Amino acid sequence: MVCNMICLDIDGTILNSRHEITSHTRTVIRAASKKGIPVVLISARMPKAMVFLKDELGLKDPIACYGGGLILSGDGTVIESKTLETPLVREVSRLADSMGIHVSYYRNDEWCVDEMDEWARQEGLITHYMATVCDTEAMMDRWKADGTGPHKLLLMAEADRILAFMKRFEREGQPQMEVYRSKDTYLEVMPAGVGKKETVERLCRLYGISKEQVLAAGDNDNDISMIQYAGMGVAMGNAWEEVKKYADFVTLSNDKDGVAYAIEKYVFD
Repeated sequence: MVCNMICLDIDGTILNSRHEITSHTRTVIRAASKKGIPVVLISARMPKAMVFLKDELGLKDPIACYGGGLILSGDGTVIESKTLETPLVREVSRLADSMGIHVSYYRNDEWCVDEMDEWARQEGLITHYMATVCDTEAMMDRWKADGTGPHKLLLMAEADRILAFMKRFEREGQPQMEVYRSKDTYLEVMPAGVGKKETVERLCRLYGISKEQVLAAGDNDNDISMIQYAGMGVAMGNAWEEVKKYADFVTLSNDKDGVAYAIEKYVFD
């Protein structure tokens, strides 16, 4: 293929199981960037939990945070921003609370929680940033008054509770939101129309390239849409089996430099 853009998920993709970028993966991604190929990180993470990884890789390209709900240029300028409506946020929050599910609220570079529980501490250790404990009801009141809302809600709980929430959500239906699992125990709630496919489409328009010129790699449910859309959709060896069904190529696992292997195979060969 002729590759004119590389779109990469972060957790479980460029990061290994120790949440690190290996030296080989770093070297290969930097080499692709030096060839003039845009390398765009697309993740459900908040900006500051992505920027240090972009800097580690020496990238100057945009980053797509919150699954594409907030797209920032290389210098941090907002390209696109979509937020959830506060009444819907309250609805999801109350349902999650009733089911014993943790709720985290994200807006720009703010991450707020009602309390610092085990789920918030775990996510903080993974992303290298800790949440702020705040009065989320008062925060939502302010958002409602300002006519705005968060870029994302992250629901965290045991896998069976997350599945139960998803089933209830699907039964009741909510067309103004997108819901994706990023782990068995994580559920991402985004505004309608926000997804990794839509983000890649936006980036293709930005760079003036076709989807056939895109290599996209990921490992979880929320990566399926961009894997399907890209000219070369790559599933990690550690990806869920459902994700692999949609891939053009299944690479090595994230612990065996799977991203580097795919880039070497389809970009450098």
